[in-house]
Amino acid sequence: MNAAPRLSEPPRGPARSLASARAAVLESFPSDQLAGRPLRAALTAAYELWLVDRAHELGIGPGSGYAIVAVGALGRRETVPGSDLDLILLHEDRYQERLADLADGLWYPIWDARIGLDHSVKTLPDALRAAREEPTAALGLLDARFIAGDDDLAALMVDSVRNLWRIEARLRLPDVLRITRERWKRSGDNAQRAQPDLKNGRGGLRDVQLLNALALAQLTDGLTRLRADEPDTPVSLAYARLLDVRTQLHLVTGRGRDLVVPEDATDLADALGLDDRFALAGLLSDAARTVDFAVQTGIRTAENAIGKRGLARLRRLPTRKPLDEGVVQHDGEVALARSAIPSQDAGLVFRVAAAAARHDLPINGPALERLARYAPEPTIPWTTEPLDDLLVLLSSGAPTARTIEALDRIGLWDKIFPEWDHIRDLAPRDPVHTWTVDRHSIETVINTAALTTSVSRPDLLLLGALFHDIGKGRDGDHSEIGADIVTGIGRRLGLWPDDVALLTAMVRHHLLLPAVATRRDPTDPGVVAEVAQTLGHSRVLTELLGALAQADGRATGSGMWSDWRAGMVAALTARVLDVIGGAEFAAPDRLTDDQRALGAEGGMQVRLAAGPGPTTYLATVVAPDRHGLLSVMAAVLASSGLAVHSAQVRSHANHAVNTFVVVPVFGGPPDVQVLRQRLRNALEGRIDVVADLPTNAELPAPLAPPRATWVDDAAAGALLLEVRAADRPGLLARLSQVLERHRADIVWATVTTLGSTVIDTFSLRLPRDTPGLRTDLVTAVLRVCPAPAASAEQRVER
Repeated sequence: MNAAPRLSEPPRGPARSLASARAAVLESFPSDQLAGRPLRAALTAAYELWLVDRAHELGIGPGSGYAIVAVGALGRRETVPGSDLDLILLHEDRYQERLADLADGLWYPIWDARIGLDHSVKTLPDALRAAREEPTAALGLLDARFIAGDDDLAALMVDSVRNLWRIEARLRLPDVLRITRERWKRSGDNAQRAQPDLKNGRGGLRDVQLLNALALAQLTDGLTRLRADEPDTPVSLAYARLLDVRTQLHLVTGRGRDLVVPEDATDLADALGLDDRFALAGLLSDAARTVDFAVQTGIRTAENAIGKRGLARLRRLPTRKPLDEGVVQHDGEVALARSAIPSQDAGLVFRVAAAAARHDLPINGPALERLARYAPEPTIPWTTEPLDDLLVLLSSGAPTARTIEALDRIGLWDKIFPEWDHIRDLAPRDPVHTWTVDRHSIETVINTAALTTSVSRPDLLLLGALFHDIGKGRDGDHSEIGADIVTGIGRRLGLWPDDVALLTAMVRHHLLLPAVATRRDPTDPGVVAEVAQTLGHSRVLTELLGALAQADGRATGSGMWSDWRAGMVAALTARVLDVIGGAEFAAPDRLTDDQRALGAEGGMQVRLAAGPGPTTYLATVVAPDRHGLLSVMAAVLASSGLAVHSAQVRSHANHAVNTFVVVPVFGGPPDVQVLRQRLRNALEGRIDVVADLPTNAELPAPLAPPRATWVDDAAAGALLLEVRAADRPGLLARLSQVLERHRADIVWATVTTLGSTVIDTFSLRLPRDTPGLRTDLVTAVLRVCPAPAASAEQRVER
């Protein structure tokens, strides 16, 4: 219970000595200088000395049957200027006639010294009953520490309470988590609040104490880097920073409050030796995010550990579902396969991240620990596979934020993008911005996930969104600085020089369209021509900037973005595109001499050679040309565990000569003889390989709607159908089957996979006298493409 001190007269006797000891400590630490750990240690020592002396005066000594036990801040040796003294007068229930006098002799001087007091009088059975029945008391008693009196009695209580927690933590955990989540709801998320609650907010000091309780019960074993009771871990360092801020806040304000309010921020930042209040906000955000990530991971680990004990393990044997090479789903988390060796697999981090985001699952804590400890840095320049997995991660919508946060808090994101350090937890200078700069960048990426089918280069859209503000936190124009930085990043990622130039231009000009649309006359032909000139009359760059502006605006905040502003930017983008002219569609490469020779040789042939990346292969499939051939070829590859990343469909000497860049979903590629036999069986009607492919309902719904565009290429005398959609196993086979069933002859085709988005272009020859066939074809094509679950939106462009 808490009680207010008596204010009628100055402290006297024991109260005066206590007040003087406290005042002497505080006077030696000016409020405008960093106090931190030395102040906490000095206050703790002063309180302990007084309590020991007072216990001696009251006759509370060894073997007396009474003990003074500290919990809370004093129990943890974390006493700050505004801390209450949390004390238990522990007794053996043998000398009731003395108990009231001892309690009064201990509590009243503390009240008279104007120091907050939270006190209780307990026997050992009382303490154990409280630990068993009250979740908050159970956690508080774990911090119990002997101060004075009967040390054997105190040790018995401390050991008994901790042993009880270890035994019954699995029963207490649901109630503990319930009150924890209620506290978060009341106090808010410190990483995002303008006025963070250092003690009770999500990501605050109490969360670290919860993490320590889980560790004491051995429910978070294997999370070394995420433990607060180990020195120099990210969590222990974040906890120390929060304690330092809380200590200094109490000194600066002269009050025991734990809310950091704007009017105190500048003085508090100065006292902590920080540049300004924005640096303070960044420090608090970083600490809160580190603590919150550790606590969320610890809670999941604890819940899984509890579920595996005793008969529950026999009733529920968790399965390990393969998600990717070396990656499995286990107990509702993404984990490493037993055969995975992180130190020998530079791409494993990317596959884990992509699987976690794609399937909306958290990454298992021990898996993160192993990756952080052993995963090598990516090779420079990157190979195709990690870049593809990065794009899958970025195109997954909301789960992207949680996955990147996990990588960032464990130290893996820095290995991948060291440039991120300059924007991490960087507070926005403009109050209309909702997020820190790094989180704003992630929110922009999340918004672009629904726009990937609206542009011809979804890969560059995602990368541009991720890095559009990478130049912030440095002196100068962040767009120009960011453009220079992203040039180096693009080269490191292994992008082609033209793509590096496009990515650089995206970052340099990412504010151009919104600025022109809202500050100049976007209907003025001269203004539109000027914008087109600035962008080098690049249609690809213009459409990328239009989509990025929409995503960036929505991520900024409601005060900066509106339907009116979005409409202005979209209209300007359309006008600039009209000035630039029509889009270009890639035709397939010419057949090489070797490929022409294979076509001339004829027959049914399947060849598999090393591809452009370490785990990619080039499959060349030759067969007599016939209607329905492409869907069968594509389905055979998909059903054999080969994901098609790109393809070129051509013919020579009445034979289809189709090449596919494929990646085995698991392990190595199948035997060529097996592929040839499956193809033969499918073409002869013995098996239906298309029917065996997974349906869209079996896979996560995408965010971007599929789009289909008809193009009459008069110059080439060709009719083209371009399909943009989220990638799925066997999608090429299903699209081809739709075209074949409508009697469309596929003259040639190109297939490109950019992250999670495929862009398939078919050159078609349609049967004559079939009015409405184009509309029917588009409807049927879109029906087999994966579509967003929340919306049936599909776009047809003619």
